[in-house]
Amino acid sequence: MNAPHKTEHQPSATAVQKCISPDCAAEFSLRERIYVCRRCGEPLEIDCGLEKVADLESLKGRWASRATSRDARDRSGVWRYREVLPFDDRAPIVTLFEGNTPIYDAPKCAQYAGLTALTLKHQGANPTGSFKDTGMTAAVTQAVISGARAVVCASTGNTAASLAAYAARANLKCVVLLPEGQVSAAKLAQSMDYGATILEVAGNFDDCMRLTQELADVEWIYIANSVNPFRIEGQKTVAYELMMQRDWQVPDHVVVPGGNMGNSSALGKGFAEMKRMGLIDHVPKLSIVQAEGAAPLAQLFSKLGQANSAPEIETVSNPKTLATAIKIGAPISWKKALRAVLQSGGNVISVTEQELADAKAMIGREGIGCEPASAATVAGIKKLTAAGKIGKNEAVVAVLTGNVLKDPDYVAHYHRGTLSLETGAQVDGAKSQLVSGAFRNAPRRVAATKEAIIESVERAH
Repeated sequence: MNAPHKTEHQPSATAVQKCISPDCAAEFSLRERIYVCRRCGEPLEIDCGLEKVADLESLKGRWASRATSRDARDRSGVWRYREVLPFDDRAPIVTLFEGNTPIYDAPKCAQYAGLTALTLKHQGANPTGSFKDTGMTAAVTQAVISGARAVVCASTGNTAASLAAYAARANLKCVVLLPEGQVSAAKLAQSMDYGATILEVAGNFDDCMRLTQELADVEWIYIANSVNPFRIEGQKTVAYELMMQRDWQVPDHVVVPGGNMGNSSALGKGFAEMKRMGLIDHVPKLSIVQAEGAAPLAQLFSKLGQANSAPEIETVSNPKTLATAIKIGAPISWKKALRAVLQSGGNVISVTEQELADAKAMIGREGIGCEPASAATVAGIKKLTAAGKIGKNEAVVAVLTGNVLKDPDYVAHYHRGTLSLETGAQVDGAKSQLVSGAFRNAPRRVAATKEAIIESVERAH
């Protein structure tokens, strides 16, 4: 935990937790430890009372200058933007200097997707290897402020690793609920190393999420999943950082993977706030890509506008995908995410395991590693471009959410030709079909001679 320092701002006195339902719009104090509206049960978000900024250049310059500061808040790519966060100067911030993640040009991925150019924003460069850190710094800071003794989350691996790390920094107990046998060994190892109490639940992620929500009324426990509006506040700063990296030039499209939907909700909120403040004059089209076997929001989106169709999600009781980070059939933040997509004019689609796996391999050919769920973005961009929903010459940013080392087994199976949803298992009486990688790069056996090495090098693509 880092000591607070005197800064140039105070949060708006009008900052409140607010129900997202326009029919309710109930407001609650920031001090109240709640996760859904007490009046109607709908999700909450934090309204920081942000208004149009008179001196935009001064604010932009302040943010830019902090990048070279040694102040703990300035070194964080989240707390650097504290003017738009609901915390004051006395906040006992818990930080691992998250954010500050790179953007990369990706010409091979661009060609693969049918674009002139494509940019990758790699959130896997965060301290624990995923985008979760940008939200967890805010959520755990609020946990400390609220006097919680323990923090808890349901997770497919990344949230658990992130929460465990930040809880360790804050000297809080950490409990993570994981679906038994469905979490990458690499992610599980992180949570173990950071000292979390790990509970493997006989069920899927959605069962873990249900159990976590049932703990919300325990006074000394603080919930850190994306239902927590303070976590979304931290994650929204990714949008601010992206705009600074692009010299405030708004891209035409931003594409993200869709799991529990906190990431897309946060990005949508960040862009909407910047437009309200006058930092940008329009928002990019925000699109979400899900895995075909875990695509409840994509299914809902395809039905919008049809006669007698209600905007209510049909959960997937048994989600299936090798991209475990988005293997979620009942996303908790789908209403916020759908609102962001609709307000921006974006799309929600799904991609097959084959499309996702090949897109991941193509990202790797750029020299950039990512976990499987991240590759849903490039796979989705390829489909959206082919469908004419993204123009060939438009500016597109794909958000990569996790580091390649989050799931190294997936990489090995893909390149060795052994990747399948249920390798060696029986599915409907037949062996599970392999995902046949178009860009496989398996190791080759070679004789221990100079000549054999030279021959292999000459034959390499």
